[in-house]
Amino acid sequence: MSTAAAGPLQGLRILDLSTVIAGPWASTLLADLGADVLKVEMPGVGDPLRALPPYKDGVPLWWKAANRNKRGITLDLRRDEGRELLGRLLPEHDVLVENFRPGTLDKWGITKDWLHGIHPGLVILRLTGFGQTGPYRNRPGFARVFEAMTGFTNLCGEADRPPLHLGFPIADAVGGLFGAIGILAALHHQRQGGEDRPGQEIDCSMMESMFRVLDFLPIEYDQLGVVRGRSGNTSQYAAPGNVYQTADGRWASIAASTQRIYERLCAALGRPDLVNDPRYATNRDRVAHRAELDQALAAEIAKHRIDELGRMLEANEVGFSPICDIADIFEDAHFAARQAIVSVPDDELGTVRMQSVVPAFSETPGAVRHAGPSLGQHNQAVFRELGLTDAQLDGLRAAGVI
Repeated sequence: MSTAAAGPLQGLRILDLSTVIAGPWASTLLADLGADVLKVEMPGVGDPLRALPPYKDGVPLWWKAANRNKRGITLDLRRDEGRELLGRLLPEHDVLVENFRPGTLDKWGITKDWLHGIHPGLVILRLTGFGQTGPYRNRPGFARVFEAMTGFTNLCGEADRPPLHLGFPIADAVGGLFGAIGILAALHHQRQGGEDRPGQEIDCSMMESMFRVLDFLPIEYDQLGVVRGRSGNTSQYAAPGNVYQTADGRWASIAASTQRIYERLCAALGRPDLVNDPRYATNRDRVAHRAELDQALAAEIAKHRIDELGRMLEANEVGFSPICDIADIFEDAHFAARQAIVSVPDDELGTVRMQSVVPAFSETPGAVRHAGPSLGQHNQAVFRELGLTDAQLDGLRAAGVI
């Protein structure tokens, strides 16, 4: 049942039962690198992500990016007929991805024993909000919940203002990344032991994934008793590091995290005196006196337009970027040179543009072959390959099984 694909994961087959963002995104990352992913949705309503904006002519655009490079079928897994068809699909796949609440698939008869009874080598990714165990295991999970619970939201915003949620569910993307890593690690372990090594379950908690990326917060609290909070746009561990307004009303993010870069920043702005000021002699000194330092730098930066400032800082090798919106990115020369945005065929919208594959491989590059499928787009092809006749498909469709 494979489709033509390029990339280092060509030949890997994934059955994706998951919904919304994190689980589907884990399998999409692998599809970008060549895996053949078959996405399974509930008949009629489909994945709840289809109900989230933005839309064009009623077509959900987020869905198109989050489920690109996949084939799509509909199948009601709660029905005996649906479970039977799932069982016939399993031997064709190496990995199953699901993100239902713990025990949901078990209630439908789709237990680990049932799955491995059909396909002993199947790798099962279970990506849930709080994991398969623990007192929170049955709680509903959303990105904002994990971001708040792990301390991430407490870091975002101004010190004297309420905590600030980001405008994008970053915890979903983080969970998807850890899920994809887990799949690859499990497959490596399995294949090191030969074809007879059994598959295993991967218990990937969204909460723990988000907590993991907050690298030094636990050891800082453990060893120093520090509870880190909000500091607005200023870097908490290096100075200067802030967002500054330019003469033309634009905003620039500047990072001078090392001594040499700080010295080059002061030279670029014509303030060598700031290098010799004992208050700013080292990074520790600068962090202690960041308010005064930022005030002096902001006054200099405000004299220049964003393009002029960019040239000055680039000439002095200082880390800098304008605060870009998506329109800026579409016009950016470096994004264009890297082909970071690609044109992708879609069966409903014609051609759409979205991010390219990350990372790039020299010998086995991945590709974005097509956008996310329409609901049940590949039902006919997939189920006929299982041997079902048109009459049988019509009956299953009429009964709401597919």
